[in-house]
Amino acid sequence: MQPNLEGLMKEISYRRRIWGWFFFDWASQPYNTLLITFIFAPYINELIGDGAKAQTVWAFGIAAGGIIIALGAPILGAMADHSGARMQWIQGFSAMYVLGAFGIWWAIPGDLNLIVVLTFFVIGMVGMEFATIFTNAMLPDLGTPDQIGRISGNGWAFGYVGGLAALVIMLLFFAEGADTGKTLIGLDPAFGLDAAAREGTRFVGPLTGFWYILFMIPFFMWVRDPKPVGGGANAVRAALRTVMTTIGHLPRTPSMFSYLAASMFYRDALNGMYFFGGIYAAGVLGWSVVDVGIFGILALIAGAVFAWLGGFADDRFGPKAVIVTAILVLLFVAISITAISREAVYGIPLAPGSILPDVIFYGCGVLIGAAGGVVQSASRSMMVRQARTGHMAESFGLYGLAGKATAFIAPALIGVATSASGSQQIGVSPLIGLFALGLVLLIWVKPEGDPSE
Repeated sequence: MQPNLEGLMKEISYRRRIWGWFFFDWASQPYNTLLITFIFAPYINELIGDGAKAQTVWAFGIAAGGIIIALGAPILGAMADHSGARMQWIQGFSAMYVLGAFGIWWAIPGDLNLIVVLTFFVIGMVGMEFATIFTNAMLPDLGTPDQIGRISGNGWAFGYVGGLAALVIMLLFFAEGADTGKTLIGLDPAFGLDAAAREGTRFVGPLTGFWYILFMIPFFMWVRDPKPVGGGANAVRAALRTVMTTIGHLPRTPSMFSYLAASMFYRDALNGMYFFGGIYAAGVLGWSVVDVGIFGILALIAGAVFAWLGGFADDRFGPKAVIVTAILVLLFVAISITAISREAVYGIPLAPGSILPDVIFYGCGVLIGAAGGVVQSASRSMMVRQARTGHMAESFGLYGLAGKATAFIAPALIGVATSASGSQQIGVSPLIGLFALGLVLLIWVKPEGDPSE
């Protein structure tokens, strides 16, 4: 009986480790859901009062964060490979996440210091992205190669459910309409928060921070990492040498090189949809924070369901086929978004008061959620297949770099295009080209990566 008992205990421990890893996605997703897309972004649009100006400001704020992430991601990943101190880095960047989230509270109507608020926002976003590098690097240790796709998909699905739960709580009990002062179900904001001062909507920052603190507990309790084996200046120097070696090595690994380039473009375009979906709907269609929140609920439900299904498709057909299919869907959505307004849809004039633009945009939200969840899960799985043996965190650092190297370019392009044209529709058109570039570059990617040397 003893061997069976030991086997059972190992299985329980293994399951806890996977579930602990899942909880990072659950804990961190509200930053994307509540702050980047569905609550804080349209609220900024309300405060500024001009859709094109708000989209421009938002674009350059996101671009600033993208530059920081692009510069730091590969070095941090290499340092984790050398020191093994992934948990310590995750703890440090978690503190940045929480600090940045809490700072959103100071987005006060009539007394908005936009620079201070966006600085807090960027601090939290950088913390989230850097922590994700180290948690992603743990994925290969959680299962065999034929299990990784499903584990990654389940993690993304679990994260989407977490974001959905946080969004529903926010809409039902806190986010008040600018006109009514009531939440989605007609309540005053909870905890006696002042609707006139928009404290219910501003509570999105503290809620995001508290959510992260609470739900990272299972992660830190159940996930273990190797003991640190080094650190300090030596680790930094070793990391820099390793990064330069790996970058120099990329031309000899054409599949990984092509994949990093492809993901750089299509992930940037997807992030652009997330970053600007809410502020676009608020400016072009005149949606309120609550309207955008409902849009978010539909997108998150689709994201959770299809991220879960995508994990099975990944294991069955491989991540490359899944990624290509998802990008084609997202390319269609990117084209559609630029063709939707109150006056016309796909160039067809509409009668005043038509709800067709709303219906189509809700449909776009479902497709963004579905294809976005699938492509992010499959991309993480694909990186495991492309990474060099023994350099997983470093490879995910480069993956983070690839995902963020143009993260400042896409928002900047959107900012410039919006500012120059005065049109939010024209402003988001660079997303079409980014998806197309990513799709073309995938032609040179081998499903199982380059042969081992």
